[in-house]
Amino acid sequence: MKLYGYFRSSASYRVRIALNLKGLDYEHVGVHLVKHGGEHLSEAFRAINPEALVPALTDAEEGGGLVLSQSLAILEYLDEKYPQYPLLPKDLGLRAQVRAFALSIACEIHPVNNLRILKYLSQTLGVTEEQKNAWYRHWCEVGLFALEKKLSRDNARYAFCFGDEPGYADCLLVPQIYNAQRFQCDLSQVPELMRINQNCLEHPAFIKAHPSKQADADA
Repeated sequence: MKLYGYFRSSASYRVRIALNLKGLDYEHVGVHLVKHGGEHLSEAFRAINPEALVPALTDAEEGGGLVLSQSLAILEYLDEKYPQYPLLPKDLGLRAQVRAFALSIACEIHPVNNLRILKYLSQTLGVTEEQKNAWYRHWCEVGLFALEKKLSRDNARYAFCFGDEPGYADCLLVPQIYNAQRFQCDLSQVPELMRINQNCLEHPAFIKAHPSKQADADA
């Protein structure tokens, strides 16, 4: 398998965590979202993913060479193909809760804070750097605070989001917290999320997946 991604992309970060949790070997192919005008916009990368978004995962084991985009679809593909370390629980109701938690990050928080959205705000709409960062912090803090309340209600003080082993939801949470810290969000109101985040950061799969550990990491 090859994972095309950017070291600081939270969606790529999610997939790295999942691959590591499952103990799967893969080749990392760096796609820099800033240098050279954005390598994701090149014809070479668009031939792999016409959406011009990272991550993209290719699996040569599948007939014709499977190409997947969208991090959550990739996570579920990996979970179904390699069930030896399940990311999703067996219980139907709990599995739905886990998916809802993950989708709250992937569909509610992340899209309005995506790099291309932030660039549109500043480069096209003329929003100042201060206003752009305030936009980011507002939506990120609102979303994380809602998840804090939800998890405090549903989580029986597990070490991780929905159990004593990290799984699907944790693959989403940690990259989002990483981004929130980069933009200096106020995380004092989400102690449960921060407790779980710290537990994750001490786990080998998360340590290996951290942006600073990637070959394409730069200043």
